[in-house]
This record gives sequence, structure tokens and C-alpha cells, in this order.
Amino acid sequence: MVHCPDCETALADESDVEFVEMDATTGFLAASKRFYVANCAECGNTLGSGVAGAKGGGGAV
Repeated sequence: MVHCPDCETALADESDVEFVEMDATTGFLAASKRFYVANCAECGNTLGSGVAGAKGGGGAV
């Protein structure tokens, strides 16, 4: 079983982890990278982060 290192809450269900999308950056191909963090739903401790696939169009002009 996986536990939060801060509050020791068991991370057994999808609802135990909160995924938050952060600001995206636009690249030269008019696509933006999506940055995200995974937080413990109980205490808010950041458990990990990463970059997701690009969003088409990315809001570039």
C-alpha cells in the first residue's frame, strides 16, 4: 500500500490523489506543454509532477 509521506494517508483510490494542471507554455509549433502536479487529497502535499502531451493549437497566435 502506498502512503503519503507527510500525513501517512493511504493512497488507495483515485480520489486520494488530486491532479492539478499548471500554466502551459507555448512553443514554436503552436502547441503548448501541459505541466501538472499530483497532490495528496488529504493534506495537499505534492507527491509528484510532470509534463503531459501537447494541446493542439496551444492558444498561439
